[in-house]
Amino acid sequence: MDDQHDDPSYKKTTNFHFYSDKFPLCSDSDEDSADRIDIRPNFSFNDASSNYQKTPRIFDRFYNSSSSDDEGEVSSSSSYQRRLDYMLQFLDRKLSTSSSSDQPLPEFVAAGGGTGIFKLPVREPVHPNRPPSIEIRPHPLRETQVGRFLRNILCVNDDDNGPQLWAGTECGVRVWDLNTDDLYVGQAEDEVLEEEEGTVRYWESAQVESATMCMVGDGGSRALWTGHRDGRIRFWKMMDFFSENNFGGIGNNGGYRNGFQEMLAWQAHHGPVLSIVVSSYGDIWSGSEGGAIKIWPWEAVEKSLSITIGERNMAALLIERSYIDPISQVTLNGTYSNIFTSDVKYMLSDHAGAKVWSAGFQSFALWDACTRELLKVFNIDGQIENTSLDSLMEDDMRTKFLSGSKEKAQNSFNFFQRSRNAILGAADAVRRAAVKGSLGEDNRRTEAMVSTVDGMIWTGCANGLLVQWDGNGNRLRDFQYHSFAVQCLCTIGARIWVGYISGIVQVLDLNGDLIGEWVAHNSPVIDLAIGGGYVFTLANHGGIRGWNITSPGPLDNIFCTELAGKEFLYTKLDNLKILAGTWNVAQGRATPDSLISWLGSAVTDIGIVVVGLQEVEMGAGFLAMSAAKETMGLEGSAAGQWWLDMIGKILDEGSTFSRVGSRQLAGLLIAVWVRNNIRGHVGDIDVAAVPCGLGRAIGNKGAVGLRMRVYGRVMCFVNCHFAAHLEAVNRRNADFDHVYRTMVFSRPSNLLNTASAGVSSAIQVLRVTNAMGINPVEGMPELSEADMVVFLGDFNYRLGGISYDEARDFVSQRCFDWLKERDQLRVEMEAGNVFQGMREGYIGFPPSYKFEKHQPGLAGYDSGEKKRIPAWCDRILYRDNRSALASTCSLDCPVVSSIVQLDILDRYEACMDVTDSDHKPVRCILSVEVARVDESVRRQVFGEIIRSNEKIKRILEELSKVPEAIVSTNNIILQNQDPSILRITNKSKKNTAIFEICCEGLATIKDGQASNHCPRGCFGFPQWLQVNPAAGIIEPEHIAEISIRHEEYQTLEEFVDGVSRNSWCEDARDKEVLLTVKVRGSCTTEMKCHRIRLRCSITGKITHMNPNSNNNSPIQGNLLLRSDFQKLSGSSDVVDHLRNLHSP
Repeated sequence: MDDQHDDPSYKKTTNFHFYSDKFPLCSDSDEDSADRIDIRPNFSFNDASSNYQKTPRIFDRFYNSSSSDDEGEVSSSSSYQRRLDYMLQFLDRKLSTSSSSDQPLPEFVAAGGGTGIFKLPVREPVHPNRPPSIEIRPHPLRETQVGRFLRNILCVNDDDNGPQLWAGTECGVRVWDLNTDDLYVGQAEDEVLEEEEGTVRYWESAQVESATMCMVGDGGSRALWTGHRDGRIRFWKMMDFFSENNFGGIGNNGGYRNGFQEMLAWQAHHGPVLSIVVSSYGDIWSGSEGGAIKIWPWEAVEKSLSITIGERNMAALLIERSYIDPISQVTLNGTYSNIFTSDVKYMLSDHAGAKVWSAGFQSFALWDACTRELLKVFNIDGQIENTSLDSLMEDDMRTKFLSGSKEKAQNSFNFFQRSRNAILGAADAVRRAAVKGSLGEDNRRTEAMVSTVDGMIWTGCANGLLVQWDGNGNRLRDFQYHSFAVQCLCTIGARIWVGYISGIVQVLDLNGDLIGEWVAHNSPVIDLAIGGGYVFTLANHGGIRGWNITSPGPLDNIFCTELAGKEFLYTKLDNLKILAGTWNVAQGRATPDSLISWLGSAVTDIGIVVVGLQEVEMGAGFLAMSAAKETMGLEGSAAGQWWLDMIGKILDEGSTFSRVGSRQLAGLLIAVWVRNNIRGHVGDIDVAAVPCGLGRAIGNKGAVGLRMRVYGRVMCFVNCHFAAHLEAVNRRNADFDHVYRTMVFSRPSNLLNTASAGVSSAIQVLRVTNAMGINPVEGMPELSEADMVVFLGDFNYRLGGISYDEARDFVSQRCFDWLKERDQLRVEMEAGNVFQGMREGYIGFPPSYKFEKHQPGLAGYDSGEKKRIPAWCDRILYRDNRSALASTCSLDCPVVSSIVQLDILDRYEACMDVTDSDHKPVRCILSVEVARVDESVRRQVFGEIIRSNEKIKRILEELSKVPEAIVSTNNIILQNQDPSILRITNKSKKNTAIFEICCEGLATIKDGQASNHCPRGCFGFPQWLQVNPAAGIIEPEHIAEISIRHEEYQTLEEFVDGVSRNSWCEDARDKEVLLTVKVRGSCTTEMKCHRIRLRCSITGKITHMNPNSNNNSPIQGNLLLRSDFQKLSGSSDVVDHLRNLHSP
């Protein structure tokens, strides 16, 4: 429950596209704004059409669920009980009459609300302008995530256990099972951690020493490799959720934080591991600061993994010293570039082209994944950057090689290399800093990379630009659909998903055309992952949402309609009371009795206490010092701290209440305390200050604000002190307008997230300026996007058109109604000039200004020379989500507040017995209802819709069909270096097919038989085998030809500390490789597979294979058809042959 409104950024861009009227998109979120988005009229769903053959795995279990017993397994009794409670609560509210003893009291409502910047944020149970999603992890409160922030996510597919969603944290990893009913099961209350309420059940590793910076999945090893800030790489085995041995017993809270350990870890770099990939040959590549790149050959990795668990130290040492340093090999050959001094922020394995890309912010390097040689270095414009080392370096190297050993030469070279790199790195940093000030190249820096199935590479830039490259590093085309920074990219089939810093997600096709876009989170989307039929988005605040891979598509409208009709099943209502108090303390200090009278006597049953003070400390010197401190990000004073401490004592801070935040601007101070029993539901504290004094820079007048999330809803409290004097009405109106328009909240300086290291620099800026992740719509102030706003303070509006004596007489007679007609604030509110749309409770107390200090009773009004006319200067105003006073609390109107008559206390009053200041303290008790989504129950409802809706079932079955394809053979023999051609034919007449070839295992042939086929990392190919292309797209009724050839057997080298120590000829025995051809549609994770047995005869002996023989290990998915063993000379022959085939 993280989003409160739509993002502003896309309003400025005219080329934004959305969805057709036929399939309008909706949202799962109950609190998001639903306006200000246009619809793209010409959207087509051709790429998500009905050409799939198998329902996505994530939904399979629902088709087989026919008994009530199965339903019982899907949901817990506790979750069903909560659903019943919500339904009864809903019916009770609909049927009951107003019989409560706490009845709302009359309110005065200002004119001018509901339009312009005072328009209420639109809240709906289902967002009408984006696809539905499921909340894997609802927006967690920031304060609960200190030291545990999620940094990245990754889906890893396991043939045995299905897809798993992994997340890297600041202290380890987490994993969710995507192949069980956990996604759609409601949680029992005893399973829910307070800070993880509504989160799908997860497992968490034991804590590690440093944050996870990057991750890569390895399906071949059934593992995950993670790079960490301390320079270590860790190896985690994929979870077996059906084995108790995997967990070592169930931990607390239903299995959360069970503390599983990594299997292997070693020191990879001196600096943080910024990027990591597994190449198409199974090698692990990692990048770090200063251009450092290291490669761990698969042979060394495999050897380390074969060592028993008890010898982990030996395994770590073995792999730690087995790396290859490709940079030293490159510079040794006389090539140099700035890429080798820049941080290696991103790495990418191009499986189709068997290459590895490494990238800094401004440059790229392209490597051969097989030979590990540098192919090309180029900048973000595609210009070649390779340069030669100067002659001094070359002469020195030549001398060293002639006179000394190879080892000494290498060491000497490393010294010169490091020195040169350090100098050039410093120069590059200076240049970069100079450019950054002009926002030139820095705005074009690379922020994300992804490879697509057609062999293209896409990069996203800080200025929102999307760049398409071919596999050889040639820049092809640019696309710009958004002006905000790209943060992440991912691809599924023929679609590309783009996540932006603004929280927007876009979906493009492979031609770069925009298919759809929506606000996925109102916080930067920092990572994307695909698995289990969903695309998962990770927001900067730690929330994770899952979107159907077919979105935008025909399923969206059906889900939205169904979810909207069942909102009463997952709507939870919470009640709390808020005590708001304001006091101009006139630079004085209160007695404990005064504080008890004002606050202490009223805190019974109060959940939140908001205190606003004015004139805590004044004087020209203090104001000047305060202004200077503000420019340096400092605040506070001794007097302000005294007030915080004293009020804390009165509220029994620590035992009963906790202070969650405060902000001081000169003499203005606001602070909030929360009762401990609801502390877990309050967080995301942000503060703000707006000076309104001289030149809008001095804080003698102005406002301080505090924003927080309460039960998932945003509430803002603003303490104001406006211009003084009777005649300054227009100045006071202008002060309010300035505060309302310009108040921007940011995270308190003492609560800044330390997790920013290694995350996009654009996000780090956003984290400070807009910490809650609320990106208001263009032209709309942040206060406009809150669900509830409370203004309190010394507004300084006076009584006009009345004399001092007349006012005293009316006050003594308690004729307040007549006086209120002279109240400047009421007059201006009625005219719609100030506090537009806000409400105020019934005023039944005397004017709170101006009194002689320590003079009790009404006789204490100012009787000095000036005889200031009594006035209601100190006020408390508020607004909530209601557009009409009769509105009730619901997901459409999630926050409803009112002032109620209590048994003992008055509802809105001044404490007339307090005499410590010339103002009386004022307080107001608000009764607040909050509606929110029970995400656990909502996921359960989501699953039931999938299980029960016949139309959804039919569409899913249609969308999951895989185009029919034929593979030319299932047996290949390579006897020399001549290539063998493998043909894959797409028989579909209208749908494209996507293929990928991987190596399922490698074995040595002995006595004509091969067994124990062992996969390499990520099902990579052996070094002697070239498959080109290994992935691609086949148009309808077209054929793809794949060249498979055997490279001349190589000389293998063993590296120790980056230096070659030993070399030997590769095993020359005959080998057998199991290749798997995976074919799927353009927008589905379902696939059909075909296994090819490839034998390489190095000895010259032809090894015959039994055509009917097949390996015993199972293969995922349906088998592709194979053509007969008829020799076909070319593509035309295959097409002619296909004409005579009959579809099965």
